[in-house]
Amino acid sequence: MFTVIPVPVSGPVDADLASRAVRWLPAVGALLSVPAVAVLLAAGAGDQAPLRRLLGAVLAVAVLGLLTGGLHLDGLADTADGLASRRPREEALEIMRRGDTGPLGVAALVFDVLLQVTALAALPGHLAVAGLVLAAVTARTAVILVTGPAFPAARPGGFGALVAGRTPARVGAAAVAVLLVVVAALGALDGGTALALRLLAATAAGLLAAVALCRSARNRLGGLTGDIFGAVIELSTAATLAVLALLT
Repeated sequence: MFTVIPVPVSGPVDADLASRAVRWLPAVGALLSVPAVAVLLAAGAGDQAPLRRLLGAVLAVAVLGLLTGGLHLDGLADTADGLASRRPREEALEIMRRGDTGPLGVAALVFDVLLQVTALAALPGHLAVAGLVLAAVTARTAVILVTGPAFPAARPGGFGALVAGRTPARVGAAAVAVLLVVVAALGALDGGTALALRLLAATAAGLLAAVALCRSARNRLGGLTGDIFGAVIELSTAATLAVLALLT
């Protein structure tokens, strides 16, 4: 479930089970956002003091990182090192498989965390809460979308091969449609058409960022790996928060 929270499983974790588990990721994102929102509010979200809002944003992003065991951050670093290495496919995959992190991976981590924190801190009051929940859910809906048949596994074995290319296209389309309808409805109820459009634009940005990354990986590596799914969550989260902050 892409977290450090243990989930009891009877029997082996095979491709069928993993594929069905992926469909629950948006709910997992909503669940993870609860403690992150609690920390955000406790540290001073909505406070007019910029440093208090920044502190709340830092702690909220840290909570998400802790609850996911840093797996997505690690995936982002490995993906950046591999895709930007300009090495042949097999060498790029080997770079991603290694445990060390190169300068490009470190730079990607720094930019990603800075972008998420500053964008979240720039959102006022309840919009910061909405943005955090939206980003967590959108990023994981994006995973459903990019585990469709258009994005096969880059190599056999490993976590990526369990889920890559295994989600039916109709399931990905349905997940995106449900997300957009819920976002539009809640946005309209809370702030009218203007807020609904801003939230929809942020959601679309998160989904498009994920698809763009996966297309690049498919063209470069022939498919996706487990690291790339982690990078998808980080990049989609950052894009959702950034666009929402820019439109506020």
